[in-house]
Amino acid sequence: MSPESLLALFGAMLVVALVPGPAVFAVIARTFSSGFSRGLMMIIGITLGDFIFILLALFGLSIISEIMGTTFLIVKYASAAYLIWLGINLIKSKATAEDIKASKESSLVASLATGLMINLGNPKAIVFYIGLFPAFIDVNRVVTVDVLAIMGIATLAFGSVNICYALLALRAKRMLKSPNASSLINKTAGTIMVSTGTLVAIKA
Repeated sequence: MSPESLLALFGAMLVVALVPGPAVFAVIARTFSSGFSRGLMMIIGITLGDFIFILLALFGLSIISEIMGTTFLIVKYASAAYLIWLGINLIKSKATAEDIKASKESSLVASLATGLMINLGNPKAIVFYIGLFPAFIDVNRVVTVDVLAIMGIATLAFGSVNICYALLALRAKRMLKSPNASSLINKTAGTIMVSTGTLVAIKA
């Protein structure tokens, strides 16, 4: 791939990344409720999901996604149910002065798995890549270096934007340190999670 193609592909991905979707809302809510480290792990999980879809799209394996349609649906509804469950727990939680600190209820591994499930539960993501790649690369002449470069671009475009959203959520959280503010944070994050889970579930 030429540097010009890589730059153009990065620009296209960046534009898409800047539009908030379920993954972004989930990252914001997780950062609000459990701290930046767990928000970051969710971003890593989302990125791993992108890697899987990129490989499927580049190597013509989109038919697998059709065969695995039922599996995608199971993952989709499981991730939606988990987000809604987390959100309800946050909304119902009682605020204390310690709530502003990172919650230990959600592990780093759980955050990563949630991010991965959210992305894999959206089979239309592979359609996005299948439609995007031919405009910038010759998919019939892709080599290992090209695959690594595309993954790097996806990580930079989507990962950097998601990290910015997480940092904004973290900054807002640090500005609100009273128990009342903590209660507001929990309820806001919980509402976002429930809304995100619902969106994931009903999104075609």
